[in-house]
Amino acid sequence: MAEEGLLLPASSTSSSSSLLSEISNACTRPFVLAFIVGSCGAFAFGCIIGYSAPTQTSIMKDLNLSIADAIFTIWIDIDGGVNPWSINLWETIWITNILFVIGWFAIAFAKGVWLLDLGRLLQGISIGISVYLGPVYITEIAPRNLRGAASSFAQLFAGVGISVFYALGTIVAWRNLAILGCIPSLMVLPLLFFIPESPRWLAKVGREMEVETVLLSLRGEKSDVSDEVAEILEYTEHVKQQQDIDDRGFFKLFQRKYAYSLTIGVVLIALPQLGGLNGYSFYTDSIFISTGVSSDFGFISTSVVQMFGGILGTVLVDVSGRRFSSWNVLGLSYHSHFILLEGMENHCWETGTPVLALFSVMVYFGSYGSGMGSIPWIIASEIYPVDVKGAAGTMCNLVSSISAWLVAYSFSYLLQWSSTGTFLMFATVAGLGFVFIAKLVPETKGKSLEEIQSLFTDSPPQDSTIF
Repeated sequence: MAEEGLLLPASSTSSSSSLLSEISNACTRPFVLAFIVGSCGAFAFGCIIGYSAPTQTSIMKDLNLSIADAIFTIWIDIDGGVNPWSINLWETIWITNILFVIGWFAIAFAKGVWLLDLGRLLQGISIGISVYLGPVYITEIAPRNLRGAASSFAQLFAGVGISVFYALGTIVAWRNLAILGCIPSLMVLPLLFFIPESPRWLAKVGREMEVETVLLSLRGEKSDVSDEVAEILEYTEHVKQQQDIDDRGFFKLFQRKYAYSLTIGVVLIALPQLGGLNGYSFYTDSIFISTGVSSDFGFISTSVVQMFGGILGTVLVDVSGRRFSSWNVLGLSYHSHFILLEGMENHCWETGTPVLALFSVMVYFGSYGSGMGSIPWIIASEIYPVDVKGAAGTMCNLVSSISAWLVAYSFSYLLQWSSTGTFLMFATVAGLGFVFIAKLVPETKGKSLEEIQSLFTDSPPQDSTIF
């Protein structure tokens, strides 16, 4: 398998110029509107994730919740949803955003734990649907040389949502903050009347005559899309023929030819979660309080760093590639855990030195914003053929939910057991992920989706090591 190295290419300046040219050509109204819809979905997801940390203490106090109740609420939030790739995109986005709004109102008017849990359950189901469907939609409508940047920029808004709610949570009451969470979902609904379907989805469901029309609307009326149309239709027909021969539904995903892509997707999705993402996200306030950091200052500082990290990651993902970006952000994550470990082993917190704790949390969220949160979903949205895309999305969501629940549920107990041991485990996961990416994850930058999917399913994987 031909593979690019993980060093920045000497032609990064020309790559940047080419990227700007692609962006200029892609700024058609349908593409921009579709991008806004995807970005609002990511922002809504970020608001939900960012809501828990700054409000957890206030909610527990106002509703008289126990630690067990609070953990269960977090679990409900992250353990819902399957991916409905086989149903209409327009209908799916309608459903998810309506569930988002109902969930936020349930939280805002909760008088007890049951309504709070109901709201988080509805949001969890919506997240489970949209967290994979959003990146898939963006990758399938974007030009190949802009696909990573477009997907990463859309996912940047997840980091922005987390950052905004971290900051607002320091000054806005938790019920009012829940009302504000409805805004991005309400903004999406009228835009749905103006966005196109994915051309690859149209080909999959037998609407081949509409593929060229949609691509022209996305690329511009004067663009030559004949090669792209031919490639989409040819590959979709190839996939349909294979599906007619072997149609095992969901279990088709577990065939030998999909083992490589399934392993890549599942491991990349699980890495951020098992590396402590929800421990940091949901218990940031507890980490700050226990280490003597001002919660308000810590949340605002972390928000700023995460947004700047997201901007940097968006620029790099289509210039230096997915492997380079994910490799480096995992390295940052690895070092952030060891910064916390060093402080704990040297009892920095006990001597009134909270700077190290704040710095380590900022490094971690900077790495998350730079790509640890978005790149796994970008790669997962690129590597699966249309016939198993829905099943793969369900599997990725299931793995994400289970690994996220394990960390969210156990984090508080692990800290009581051994804070040093907790962050050592997270650092170990980050280190193993670092090696996994270097050895097994191929570069997908600059390739069409059909090329990528053929690469995974039509030829055996080769060692893609950088060493």
